[in-house]
Amino acid sequence: MNNTNSNYNAGSSARGANNTGRTSNNRSGGSAFSFRKRSDSFSSARPSSGAFRRTSGSIGARPSHTTGSRSVNTSGPRPSSAHSSGSGYRSGSSVQARTSSRSTTTRFSPTRNHVAAPQVKSSTEVKRKMAKRQPSLRSTIRQTRMNKDVGKMKSKNIPIPPVGDNIRIIPLGGVEEIGKNMTAIEIGNDIIVVDAGFQFKDPNETPGIDYIIPNTTYLEENKDRVRAVFITHGHLDHIGGIPYILSKIGNPPIYTRQFGAIMVAKKSEEFPHIPKPDIKIIDGNETIIAGNIRVETFPISHTIPDAMGLIINTPYGDIVFIEDVRVDNIDGIPTDEEVKQYKRFKDRNVLLLTLDSTSVEKTGYSISENIVVKNIDKIIKDTHSRLIIGTFASQVERILEIIKSAERYGKKVVIEGRSMKTNMEIVKHLKLVDTKCIVPVTEVENIPPDKLIMLVTGAQGEEFAALMRMANKNHKYIQLRKTDTVLLSSSIIPTNHMAVVNLKDRLFRSGAKIITYLDSDVHASGHGNRGELQWIHEQIPYKFFVPLHGYHYLLKLHAELAESIGTPTDNIVIPDNGSIIEIREKGTKIEKLEMKVPHEIVTVDGFAVSEIQNVVLDDRKLLSEAGIFVVVASLNTRTGQLKKSPDIISRGFVYLRESQDLLRKSRFLTKKILEDYMAKNQGPVDFDKMKKKLGDEMSKFLLQETAKQPLVIPVLLGV
Repeated sequence: MNNTNSNYNAGSSARGANNTGRTSNNRSGGSAFSFRKRSDSFSSARPSSGAFRRTSGSIGARPSHTTGSRSVNTSGPRPSSAHSSGSGYRSGSSVQARTSSRSTTTRFSPTRNHVAAPQVKSSTEVKRKMAKRQPSLRSTIRQTRMNKDVGKMKSKNIPIPPVGDNIRIIPLGGVEEIGKNMTAIEIGNDIIVVDAGFQFKDPNETPGIDYIIPNTTYLEENKDRVRAVFITHGHLDHIGGIPYILSKIGNPPIYTRQFGAIMVAKKSEEFPHIPKPDIKIIDGNETIIAGNIRVETFPISHTIPDAMGLIINTPYGDIVFIEDVRVDNIDGIPTDEEVKQYKRFKDRNVLLLTLDSTSVEKTGYSISENIVVKNIDKIIKDTHSRLIIGTFASQVERILEIIKSAERYGKKVVIEGRSMKTNMEIVKHLKLVDTKCIVPVTEVENIPPDKLIMLVTGAQGEEFAALMRMANKNHKYIQLRKTDTVLLSSSIIPTNHMAVVNLKDRLFRSGAKIITYLDSDVHASGHGNRGELQWIHEQIPYKFFVPLHGYHYLLKLHAELAESIGTPTDNIVIPDNGSIIEIREKGTKIEKLEMKVPHEIVTVDGFAVSEIQNVVLDDRKLLSEAGIFVVVASLNTRTGQLKKSPDIISRGFVYLRESQDLLRKSRFLTKKILEDYMAKNQGPVDFDKMKKKLGDEMSKFLLQETAKQPLVIPVLLGV
């Protein structure tokens, strides 16, 4: 009966291979097994027959030096069955192998089964070499994991006090990062939630996962107090987590404006197994009562229709909650409509302002979307060949203006890309624009080139998006031509930089004319620059300020902006994910508590939605960095010898056909480590310790030989 065991290990080094012979004493009345091992051989030939001494709780051959030959005294019963490696059982009775009643002599040949010893570097040389090396990826990951675990334990050991008469703001996502925006606001016995987005994976930090969503453990533990979810707008970093989160927090009603409501409903259709969300469509200027919390809404400017901010009434003043926002302007002067919208705050008692920090490091005002639309309109008018426009599907307002321009100049529009088509269905449903000029992609070849515009996804270089498939010449209906004009109406997301570079390379190779936001004003961000954010600050007479939506350094820059216009430092709190921010003493003091709510990352990994263990991500990083090295050994637990030469499996580490010497040394080292361990340890076999020892020494050996640290997995088969 076989039992397979495997483990993930890393660590130390192989040393020389000389076995020291010792004479074994018969403690239980069995006969002795002794032999002499030649000094010029690194492996011993196994006898055709032999006797193994009986020990208390084990059976094992203990080598001892003799002169000339090894003698085998054969007497006693033959074992009736092999033992499983999983049990760790060698024997507790008198078991001796025999083939005859005579003593058998076996002499060793210096050439038989001879394996040359690997040249092992001296310890001094290894230490000197290791001292010069930078910390390995493995050791860095281990230290980082240790630091994170210590921080988690400290946070978990501190109980969260009741909210009492305080006002509590808890960012569950959207700070320390871009994406997965979600904030809980707790007043008395009521909790409301603002947004529930997801974050796209970072291939460097979260390899292999699909999405990252906020950790809602705190809300799950208090779901009987969650009164409502408010969605500020329909972008995925604000609504994408709803199907994964809503049922866990008690399926509270969702309040949002019309376009956001349809986006949420569309997203929920992809999850027929979950309860249908209770979506309540509201206007841009409306008041909602959620439990005992009164919430007012107001419209704000963004790149998607129906974006809104919130005014949350509290006993000590209002919380003005503004997520993604920009200020429409003409040459740095806010439009009359913007001025009118923010006049509502002039005489209000504003306790706290929260505000988007995404573009705070960009000075001045961003380009007005009106200028971008005019420039694109001119390009559409002046282009007398096929025009392919790549942009974000979320830039709905810009897409609407492009369709209007096409209608104005008598051109047809092809929509290509799943997310673009989804948003266009919503546009048609809401009748936001006349869509009679839109034609299916199958009609591309039937339309004159000067009358065709293609609106496509993939301006960020996504591998399977429409524009990249065109650039790679594998789109089913569209092949790029030298006469085409490609307009990239989007900026580069930092994590997509190399993907966009690759896309541009391929587009330029096609011979088409390429226009980007770097050489023409064809893109404006939906997030206000520093000048716009400062203008918003100046319109709202707030007491406390909490920056949201951005990496920590962006939040810090935003805090400095608030200080520069007169906000006291003590009235500003820079949060982390999971921070508990409380407004205390009847609205006179703001404080970030020492403890945090659970904030470990939660991933959507295939069908699994969970707090992914750090070890899983760490192993994926190690695999991508140095590959995998699997050692499979079959071990006879009665004799302490390998049944056959170990098998080596390697992926992403070395090319095996060109590394035969390394494989030979690895097999020899595996044989030596396991047989030495069995010879030195009596009693039940501890396979976990054996695997750890083999993994540690093999990992160190491979590091010495190759300067790489693959993930070493020992697999031991006990028979």
